[in-house]
Amino acid sequence: VQLQASGGGFVQAGDSLRLSCAASGGTPSRDTMAWFRRAPGKEREFVSAFFRGGSSAHYASSVKGRFTASRDNAKNAMYLQMTSLKPEDTAVYYCAVGRRLILSSIGNEDAYDYWGQGTQVTVSS
Repeated sequence: VQLQASGGGFVQAGDSLRLSCAASGGTPSRDTMAWFRRAPGKEREFVSAFFRGGSSAHYASSVKGRFTASRDNAKNAMYLQMTSLKPEDTAVYYCAVGRRLILSSIGNEDAYDYWGQGTQVTVSS
């Protein structure tokens, strides 16, 4: 599975951005697809995930209410609509696919099998 994240950029606080993740090479709808991010000097952290192809996304508390994830299984694609962006959202955003996750592990980066290259999001105050 190859993953390509795109849509990052440089925005002002309060602005919005939409990230996209395109998967190729086979991503069955039952896979878990997730967004993670790594801020400068910090470890990679969980942002959002669709567990085993489910229609409802799980979110980290830091983004709940501001970020909305969506998934198009027919296109093997996933999106992250980010609103009310804050400087602390500045990070490289990664998409990931996991094939044998259990629900309790969706926030654990080690549980994922495939990663995209990341797209930079910079939010200026």
